[in-house]
Amino acid sequence: MTSKKDYYEVLGVQRSAPAEEIKKAYRSLAMKYHPDRNPGDKEAEEKFKEISEAYEILKDPQKKAHYDRYGHGGARLGSQFSQEWDLSDALRIFMSEDFGGFDFFGTRSRRGRTARKQKGSDLQIRLTLTLEDIAHGVEKKIKIKKQVTCPTCNGSGSQAGRGTKSCPMCQGVGEVRQVSNSLFGQFVNISTCPRCNGEGTVIENPCDHCRGEGRISGDEVINVKIPAGVAAGNYLTVEGAGNVGMRGGPAGSLIVLIDEAEHEHFERHGDDLLFTLYLNITQAVLGDSIEVPTLEGKVKLEINPGTQSGKILRLKGRGLPHLRQGGQGDLLVQAIVWIPNKLNSSEKKLFQELASSENIQPPKKDKSFFKKFKESFF
Repeated sequence: MTSKKDYYEVLGVQRSAPAEEIKKAYRSLAMKYHPDRNPGDKEAEEKFKEISEAYEILKDPQKKAHYDRYGHGGARLGSQFSQEWDLSDALRIFMSEDFGGFDFFGTRSRRGRTARKQKGSDLQIRLTLTLEDIAHGVEKKIKIKKQVTCPTCNGSGSQAGRGTKSCPMCQGVGEVRQVSNSLFGQFVNISTCPRCNGEGTVIENPCDHCRGEGRISGDEVINVKIPAGVAAGNYLTVEGAGNVGMRGGPAGSLIVLIDEAEHEHFERHGDDLLFTLYLNITQAVLGDSIEVPTLEGKVKLEINPGTQSGKILRLKGRGLPHLRQGGQGDLLVQAIVWIPNKLNSSEKKLFQELASSENIQPPKKDKSFFKKFKESFF
């Protein structure tokens, strides 16, 4: 289940709400809709999952900032990185993130927790792209250092022919519980078994190569497909490309943060590109046909006679593609008239002769700055 409602509306908070207010709102709603308080109520269960999903995004500053900018469609770049929420995800957040493993309803959890392998940690890298990469999309091969499966024991952590046995402390459940009584009722403190680290099993004869971890340090080459139109600050999550878990545990994720390399010719403004074109006085006065660079090669640009310094010339569709949708930005060419600071005697004489000409005098009544700025775009 993936909520399509606004996460702030789900938790009943403003978009400017601080972290503590978001946390307080989640706790109040989680207590109200928890399945143990609403046995058999499917509507309450869906609500519980919905508020847990919203809180999982809004409690994390990076995820929250990305959601504020892109909404549901940008939570992860690409549908292959989306997450389907189930009740176990929601309970995990409720129990471990906010309530420290306590059962607040005075009852022993009926669901319990199935012993499971510990997931490996996530990795994060920065990937610098050129504007050409961004314009067309690109597939990059990235070599990363990470924890990989031990080749000697194939990740089991045990010597060949020597297996595991049920953990004597937790009896294979992977967690231990302590029951205590208070004025507010019975509390059950649920914590990960310290003997088996939640796996439910212990190794009798550890592998000599990995010392029982089932993993070692190594290198791996990861293929990362970057869609066209990404920007600095975007990120992609490659599931299963992080560190492998101990003793056969699933691998974490690889978080790829996008950076942009400075370009020789262009400045990026959203999906538009800005190029500064320097003109000499005669080109600005008489007009010219000039080649200007684009990401696809050079094109001819017509400079009209009388072009003023600072004028913006727009080349439609010569910018960057819009991310995950059709269409492209534009190439904005800003004309700057270059004024020479040194003249020889003959050049100086020509300008002196022009100085008295009425046609080269600026208008007496100048337009406002904002009006001129508006007219510089067409």
